[in-house]
Amino acid sequence: MDNHPDFELRNRLIKHIKGGQAFAPVGGLLQKISFGQLGTAPANLPYSFFQVFWHMRFAQLDILDYCKNDAYQLPNWPGDYWPAHREPKNSEEWTDLKKAFFNERDEFCNLISNTSNDLFEPLPQNPDHTLFRQAEILIMHTAYHTGQLHMLYRLLNRSSS
Repeated sequence: MDNHPDFELRNRLIKHIKGGQAFAPVGGLLQKISFGQLGTAPANLPYSFFQVFWHMRFAQLDILDYCKNDAYQLPNWPGDYWPAHREPKNSEEWTDLKKAFFNERDEFCNLISNTSNDLFEPLPQNPDHTLFRQAEILIMHTAYHTGQLHMLYRLLNRSSS
């Protein structure tokens, strides 16, 4: 990929998807939050840390599926995009959720880095949608909700700061 004409663009997209460019990466925050705090919605906010991160993962998987699957089916909004429960059922569910998020993020980054995938070729589902557009949506969505996670974390830990 290093000598491909759009190497720099692909590389920049991947860096933004992984975070640490325009916004803090989510990985460090996931390591800091305690399991006991995951289901708390502080200050009358509508969602818990777990719910926001679950939503981020679901939306990311939805975008990945949209880019890979010619027979893509749109999930129901908003019901499918938010978990039914405020906290993980157990630590295994939380561990599996984090693992799925990073594995699917890597899979999306592999789509971007694979130079046989034209970033600007229309996707079969909609001629106005491209892999580049979907990467932009994923970057914006992840950044937005990562900011929410940071705010939730700060509110949950304000007495210990």
